[in-house]
Amino acid sequence: MKGKLIILSAPSGSGKSTIINHLLKEGLPLEFSISATSRPARGNERNGVEYYFLTPETFKEKIGQNQFLEYEEVYSNHFYGTLRSEVEDKLAEGKNVILDVDVAGGLNIKKYYGDDALLIFIQPPSIEALQKRLELRGTDSPEVIQDRISKADYELSLAPHYDIIIVNDDLEIAKKQTKEIVKRYIKQI
Repeated sequence: MKGKLIILSAPSGSGKSTIINHLLKEGLPLEFSISATSRPARGNERNGVEYYFLTPETFKEKIGQNQFLEYEEVYSNHFYGTLRSEVEDKLAEGKNVILDVDVAGGLNIKKYYGDDALLIFIQPPSIEALQKRLELRGTDSPEVIQDRISKADYELSLAPHYDIIIVNDDLEIAKKQTKEIVKRYIKQI
Protein backbone atom coordinates (compact mmCIF):
# COMPACT_ATOMS: atom_id res chain seq x y z
CA MET A 1 0.00 0.00 0.00
CA LYS A 2 1.30 3.42 -0.92
CA GLY A 3 2.20 5.86 1.87
CA LYS A 4 0.63 9.26 2.55
CA LEU A 5 2.20 12.65 1.86
CA ILE A 6 1.91 15.49 4.38
CA ILE A 7 3.28 18.95 3.55
CA LEU A 8 3.76 21.64 6.18
CA SER A 9 4.47 25.22 5.13
CA ALA A 10 4.57 28.54 6.93
CA PRO A 11 6.24 31.93 6.94
CA SER A 12 9.63 31.86 8.67
CA GLY A 13 9.20 32.03 12.45
CA SER A 14 5.69 30.53 12.54
CA GLY A 15 6.75 27.36 14.37
CA LYS A 16 6.58 24.90 11.46
CA SER A 17 9.92 23.17 12.16
CA THR A 18 9.13 22.91 15.87
CA ILE A 19 5.78 21.28 15.06
CA ILE A 20 7.35 18.85 12.57
CA ASN A 21 10.01 17.86 15.11
CA HIS A 22 7.23 17.29 17.66
CA LEU A 23 5.35 15.02 15.24
CA LEU A 24 8.49 12.99 14.54
CA LYS A 25 9.22 12.58 18.27
CA GLU A 26 5.63 11.52 19.02
CA GLY A 27 6.14 8.18 17.33
CA LEU A 28 3.78 8.77 14.43
CA PRO A 29 4.66 6.58 11.44
CA LEU A 30 6.30 9.42 9.48
CA GLU A 31 9.45 9.67 7.41
CA PHE A 32 10.98 13.11 7.06
CA SER A 33 11.92 14.02 3.49
CA ILE A 34 15.43 15.46 3.38
CA SER A 35 15.76 18.46 1.09
CA ALA A 36 18.65 19.17 -1.26
CA THR A 37 20.68 22.37 -1.26
CA SER A 38 23.61 23.82 -3.14
CA ARG A 39 24.85 25.87 -0.20
CA PRO A 40 27.85 24.59 1.76
CA ALA A 41 27.26 22.55 4.91
CA ARG A 42 27.27 24.56 8.15
CA GLY A 43 28.77 23.44 11.44
CA ASN A 44 28.12 19.73 12.01
CA GLU A 45 25.65 19.30 9.15
CA ARG A 46 26.06 15.99 7.32
CA ASN A 47 25.16 15.00 3.80
CA GLY A 48 22.03 12.85 3.76
CA VAL A 49 21.07 13.84 7.32
CA GLU A 50 20.18 17.54 7.41
CA TYR A 51 20.36 18.03 3.62
CA TYR A 52 21.68 16.46 0.47
CA PHE A 53 24.53 18.84 -0.34
CA LEU A 54 24.99 19.30 -4.09
CA THR A 55 27.21 21.61 -6.09
CA PRO A 56 25.36 24.39 -7.89
CA GLU A 57 26.22 22.66 -11.17
CA THR A 58 24.79 19.31 -10.04
CA PHE A 59 21.67 21.04 -8.68
CA LYS A 60 21.14 22.76 -12.05
CA GLU A 61 21.63 19.44 -13.90
CA LYS A 62 18.95 17.84 -11.72
CA ILE A 63 16.61 20.79 -12.44
CA GLY A 64 17.17 20.21 -16.17
CA GLN A 65 16.40 16.51 -15.69
CA ASN A 66 13.13 17.33 -13.86
CA GLN A 67 14.33 15.58 -10.70
CA PHE A 68 12.76 18.12 -8.30
CA LEU A 69 9.14 18.35 -7.18
CA GLU A 70 9.89 21.96 -6.25
CA TYR A 71 12.98 24.13 -5.92
CA GLU A 72 13.95 27.72 -5.35
CA GLU A 73 17.09 29.75 -5.90
CA VAL A 74 17.15 31.68 -2.62
CA TYR A 75 20.40 33.50 -3.35
CA SER A 76 22.67 33.39 -6.38
CA ASN A 77 23.67 29.71 -6.82
CA HIS A 78 22.12 28.79 -3.44
CA PHE A 79 19.28 26.44 -4.34
CA TYR A 80 16.94 24.46 -2.10
CA GLY A 81 14.59 21.78 -3.36
CA THR A 82 12.70 18.53 -2.84
CA LEU A 83 14.02 15.61 -4.85
CA ARG A 84 11.27 13.63 -6.55
CA SER A 85 13.08 10.34 -5.79
CA GLU A 86 13.32 11.17 -2.06
CA VAL A 87 9.52 11.37 -1.84
CA GLU A 88 8.49 8.78 -4.46
CA ASP A 89 10.76 6.02 -3.12
CA LYS A 90 9.43 6.39 0.44
CA LEU A 91 5.81 6.55 -0.68
CA ALA A 92 6.29 3.43 -2.84
CA GLU A 93 7.66 1.60 0.23
CA GLY A 94 4.38 2.42 2.01
CA LYS A 95 5.96 5.07 4.25
CA ASN A 96 4.14 8.26 5.19
CA VAL A 97 6.28 11.21 4.17
CA ILE A 98 6.31 14.63 5.84
CA LEU A 99 7.76 17.64 4.05
CA ASP A 100 8.96 20.98 5.42
CA VAL A 101 8.84 23.34 2.44
CA ASP A 102 8.19 26.99 1.74
CA VAL A 103 4.67 28.12 0.93
CA ALA A 104 5.04 28.34 -2.86
CA GLY A 105 6.87 24.99 -2.92
CA GLY A 106 4.04 23.38 -0.97
CA LEU A 107 1.51 24.59 -3.51
CA ASN A 108 3.64 23.26 -6.38
CA ILE A 109 3.86 19.82 -4.78
CA LYS A 110 0.10 19.83 -4.13
CA LYS A 111 -0.51 20.55 -7.84
CA TYR A 112 1.50 17.43 -8.66
CA TYR A 113 -0.10 15.10 -6.08
CA GLY A 114 -3.59 16.60 -5.78
CA ASP A 115 -5.76 14.75 -3.28
CA ASP A 116 -2.88 12.35 -2.55
CA ALA A 117 -1.22 15.04 -0.42
CA LEU A 118 -2.38 16.92 2.66
CA LEU A 119 -1.28 20.56 2.69
CA ILE A 120 -1.10 22.19 6.15
CA PHE A 121 -0.38 25.89 6.63
CA ILE A 122 0.99 26.99 10.02
CA GLN A 123 -0.08 30.60 10.44
CA PRO A 124 1.21 33.10 12.99
CA PRO A 125 -1.49 34.94 14.96
CA SER A 126 -0.43 38.22 13.32
CA ILE A 127 2.41 39.85 11.39
CA GLU A 128 3.31 41.75 14.58
CA ALA A 129 3.58 38.52 16.57
CA LEU A 130 5.68 36.99 13.79
CA GLN A 131 8.06 39.97 13.80
CA LYS A 132 8.42 39.71 17.59
CA ARG A 133 9.21 35.96 17.32
CA LEU A 134 11.86 36.61 14.69
CA GLU A 135 13.41 39.35 16.79
CA LEU A 136 13.41 37.14 19.92
CA ARG A 137 15.16 34.32 18.03
CA GLY A 138 18.15 36.63 17.74
CA THR A 139 19.50 34.89 14.65
CA ASP A 140 18.80 37.51 11.97
CA SER A 141 19.74 41.12 11.33
CA PRO A 142 16.95 43.74 11.27
CA GLU A 143 17.24 43.80 7.46
CA VAL A 144 16.78 40.03 7.18
CA ILE A 145 13.83 40.18 9.58
CA GLN A 146 12.21 42.87 7.44
CA ASP A 147 12.74 40.73 4.32
CA ARG A 148 11.12 37.77 6.09
CA ILE A 149 8.15 39.93 7.15
CA SER A 150 7.69 41.20 3.59
CA LYS A 151 7.76 37.63 2.29
CA ALA A 152 5.35 36.55 5.06
CA ASP A 153 2.75 39.06 3.83
CA TYR A 154 2.80 37.35 0.44
CA GLU A 155 2.84 33.84 1.96
CA LEU A 156 -0.15 34.60 4.18
CA SER A 157 -2.10 35.56 1.06
CA LEU A 158 -1.58 31.98 -0.20
CA ALA A 159 -2.90 30.29 2.98
CA PRO A 160 -6.48 29.92 1.63
CA HIS A 161 -5.10 27.56 -1.05
CA TYR A 162 -4.03 25.09 1.65
CA ASP A 163 -6.20 22.18 2.84
CA ILE A 164 -5.89 23.16 6.50
CA ILE A 165 -4.78 26.30 8.32
CA ILE A 166 -3.57 26.04 11.91
CA VAL A 167 -3.09 29.34 13.72
CA ASN A 168 -0.10 29.02 16.03
CA ASP A 169 -0.90 31.50 18.79
CA ASP A 170 -0.25 28.79 21.42
CA LEU A 171 2.47 26.31 20.43
CA GLU A 172 1.19 23.43 22.57
CA ILE A 173 -2.31 23.73 21.11
CA ALA A 174 -0.91 24.00 17.55
CA LYS A 175 1.18 20.84 18.14
CA LYS A 176 -1.88 18.92 19.39
CA GLN A 177 -4.10 20.13 16.52
CA THR A 178 -1.50 19.21 13.91
CA LYS A 179 -0.89 15.80 15.47
CA GLU A 180 -4.63 14.97 15.48
CA ILE A 181 -5.04 16.08 11.85
CA VAL A 182 -2.02 14.05 10.72
CA LYS A 183 -3.15 10.96 12.69
CA ARG A 184 -6.60 11.11 11.06
CA TYR A 185 -5.10 11.59 7.61
CA ILE A 186 -2.68 8.69 7.98
CA LYS A 187 -5.50 6.35 9.06
CA GLN A 188 -7.60 7.12 5.98
CA ILE A 189 -7.60 4.32 3.43
